[in-house]
Amino acid sequence: MPTDPSPTARALRALEILQARPGVTAGELAASLGVTERAARRYVGILREAGIPVESTRGPYGGYRLGRGTRLPPVVFTESEALGLVMAVLDGHPAAADVDDLVGSALNKVIRALPERVGRQAGALREHASAAPDRHSARPDPATTSALVAAVAARRRVLVTYRSEAGNEWEAEVDPWAVVVRHGRWYLLCHSHRADAVRTYRVDRVRAVRQTAHGFEPPEGLDPVAVVEENLGTGWEFPTRVVFDAPLREVAPWVRPPMGRLEPAGDGCVLVGSTSNPGMYAQEWLACVPFAFRVDGGPELRAAVATVAARFAAASADRP
Repeated sequence: MPTDPSPTARALRALEILQARPGVTAGELAASLGVTERAARRYVGILREAGIPVESTRGPYGGYRLGRGTRLPPVVFTESEALGLVMAVLDGHPAAADVDDLVGSALNKVIRALPERVGRQAGALREHASAAPDRHSARPDPATTSALVAAVAARRRVLVTYRSEAGNEWEAEVDPWAVVVRHGRWYLLCHSHRADAVRTYRVDRVRAVRQTAHGFEPPEGLDPVAVVEENLGTGWEFPTRVVFDAPLREVAPWVRPPMGRLEPAGDGCVLVGSTSNPGMYAQEWLACVPFAFRVDGGPELRAAVATVAARFAAASADRP
């Protein structure tokens, strides 16, 4: 069960409320903190004891406010928030354990700015925790990512220069609907005007971004994560078609959205999609599905499955 926040944590939360809502009454402060008015006044007292000037005014229009000229740290973390932040950074960017890394350097500045006790714990966590890098992750350029997010927020069409995995480069005019982070990779979900279709671009392969004067409106009720999941299985170089003898309801839990679209077919089902890497599709995806199947379409995928099958057959053969 979750534990109640400590008095220090509630006092810090009270400080945030005073910064955001000057003149807040004891009753309003208590309601925001989920405590009694007496407890709310106690947390104000903790702030005053810490040297933070909290003024109070009596009367129907009275309340609490911070004293004039009060200089406060721009961000105040509780112990749990600080440790959670360090954990999230290390999980998403293992190289941040190194102070020479760009993100590691930024994390080090955050830790140094924390109160001594909290900072000591956060620093120890960062120093002694180790994270294994995700081999499928790819770090996009921060400036490129920022430019795309700005265009998403402003709803401005952009021209992007994109380089495919094969090294081909082209320019596309797109409406940037959303930036989605999925399993360590960053994607731009957009509508391509050249293709007149939804496209999902890897942000780490975007070489340049330029906003245009044209605005756009994203589709109503857009679910960016769901659309990216669905779109990742389409539009790749090699078509795939896999038939399963098992019913769709049994196969569906084993099929990842990038593998394609699963449809019922008689007593079984069929998986229709595409891939740029038939070898990975065969040995990392299809090999994990615990049902009989046959590759009904896509010579590249058929050849990749045959290679995997031959390797496993050789591994199980009797040796003299």
